[in-house]
Amino acid sequence: MSTFHQQLKTRRKALRLRQLDLGLRLGMPRQQYQRLEAQGNPRLDTLELVAKGLNSEVMLIPREKAVAVQAVLEGKIGTGSESHAPFYGIDEPSLSDNPWAGLLGDEE
Repeated sequence: MSTFHQQLKTRRKALRLRQLDLGLRLGMPRQQYQRLEAQGNPRLDTLELVAKGLNSEVMLIPREKAVAVQAVLEGKIGTGSESHAPFYGIDEPSLSDNPWAGLLGDEE
């Protein structure tokens, strides 16, 4: 899994934005955003602002669900009922109906 800083840079580039563009979108100087992307340790409100500028969401994912969520995000497993080989030595979770079911300990 890539670092937070790498994820910021990758997402910005996927949106075809320069650091300057994103800084303008966020209302912060390019140098401030550049520091954040390179080494920053943002406050939660800054992180939420950056996520919004990147058309993204900040989420807390329970560790026991992290592998499945990462696999879906990377396209290694589908969200339908198709069969896939086990991922990281565990059976693929069922994601066909509601991929977030049980995420917060709630029942389906």
